[in-house]
Amino acid sequence: MTGRSERVVLALGSNLGDRAATLADAVHDLAGLAGATLVAVSPVYESAAVKLDGVDENAPRYLNAVLTIDYSGDPYALLDAVNAIEAEHGRVRAERWGDRTLDIDLIVFGQRSVDDARLTLPHPRAAERDFVLVPWLDLDAQAVIPGRGLVRNLLVATGNTVRRAADVVALDPAPAPGGGR
Repeated sequence: MTGRSERVVLALGSNLGDRAATLADAVHDLAGLAGATLVAVSPVYESAAVKLDGVDENAPRYLNAVLTIDYSGDPYALLDAVNAIEAEHGRVRAERWGDRTLDIDLIVFGQRSVDDARLTLPHPRAAERDFVLVPWLDLDAQAVIPGRGLVRNLLVATGNTVRRAADVVALDPAPAPGGGR
């Protein structure tokens, strides 16, 4: 642990299985990480699946959310923890940008800039993804992607096709009654 915490923005998505339960469990798992303090969780939004060749309207739709944590560890330790949480929820990496039970992306990690074979921060495509920008704005109307600009300005260029998932229970970091898994 570094001792000093930094604000981290994480984007969560799920388009396979019980999407809402998976996201709720993931929020609980992330809130329980050593060195992490949960700050806020966005409402849930629904979006079309984005594949390598564009939007796939025939694929199951995603439920998406954004959460913020204060984290006192290293970005690579958080990446390892996030990958472990994805695996615990059945994430299989058979196809790049394929359907998945759980996807967790590190969007920003304080003001850090990282670009190597394992990790790119800020996330290289976050500025183009309405399913990241819209829920993030729910948490912080002044949100900024370092080096890219204000999230609200970036959202204008996306076409904003996400919609709030009214039928989904709000994500709560407390475990579901009777256990989530």
